[in-house]
Amino acid sequence: MKLDEIKISKAIIESYNNKLIDALDVDVAIVGAGPAGMVCGYYLAKAGKKTVLFERKLSVGGGMWGGGIMFNEIVVQDKAKRLLDEFGIKNRLYEKGYYLADSVESVSTICSKAVKAGLRIFNLMSVEDVMVRNKKVTGLVLNWTAVEMANLHVDPITMRSKFVVDATGHPAEVARIVERKSGIRLKTKTGKTMGEESMWAQVGEDTIVKNSKEICPGLYACGMCANAVFGGPRMGPIFGGMLLAGEKVAKDLINRF
Repeated sequence: MKLDEIKISKAIIESYNNKLIDALDVDVAIVGAGPAGMVCGYYLAKAGKKTVLFERKLSVGGGMWGGGIMFNEIVVQDKAKRLLDEFGIKNRLYEKGYYLADSVESVSTICSKAVKAGLRIFNLMSVEDVMVRNKKVTGLVLNWTAVEMANLHVDPITMRSKFVVDATGHPAEVARIVERKSGIRLKTKTGKTMGEESMWAQVGEDTIVKNSKEICPGLYACGMCANAVFGGPRMGPIFGGMLLAGEKVAKDLINRF
C-alpha cells in the first residue's frame, strides 16, 4: 500500500475534530491529569458519566512520574493499597504500613485503565477561564497551551459541564480563577483559597481526602489542590491520599447525578 501524507493528516484532523466537538457538553470536566484527576475520571467514566479531562502539559501523571527527588518509586500507605490492587499496579511491602510501587508503572496503568473505562483526555490544552451562570460554575474556557506559552492574542473556545473538578495540584488554578474573576465566595474559612502549608505527611494525607469536596457551586477540589484551597499541608512523595481523593470526589459526584 502506498502511504498518502494527505490522508494521514485528514484522518488525524477529522478524528480529533469529532472528539473535541463531543467533549463540549459533558457531565464532568476535570482539569489536571495528575493521579487524583485520573483516578477521579476513571471512577466517573466507569459509572457511565460522560467525563473529559484537560491537561496543560504534553504528558499526564503530574508529579507522580518523578517519585521523590527523581527516584521513580512511590510510597502508598495501608488504606490506599486496595486502589493499587484494583488498578493492577504491582506493589510490595517495605515495612508495616508502607508499600512501594514503581511510579512509571503507576502512572501509565492508571492512565490506561481510565481511558479504557471511557475517560476522554485532552493534553496540551489549558483552562484560562470558567463559565459562570447564576453564581454556579457551569463550564470551562479553553485554549491551546502553545498559545498560552507564546502569549499570543488568540481567542479561546468554551465547553459546558454539569460539574467541574479542579485537580491542578499545588496551584489550584481553577479555584483561583473563580476567586479572582467571578465574585463567588469559596467554602473556606476566608471565602478564598487559603494556600498550602508546609510538609506534614501524617496530617496532609488525611486532610487531602477530607478537603476533596465541593468548594463552590459546580466546582470541586481534588487531590493536592484541595489542601491548597483549604489550607492543609503538603505531604511529599506519598500518594495514597491522592488516589483516595480521586475516588472520593468521583463517588460524591456520582451520588449527585
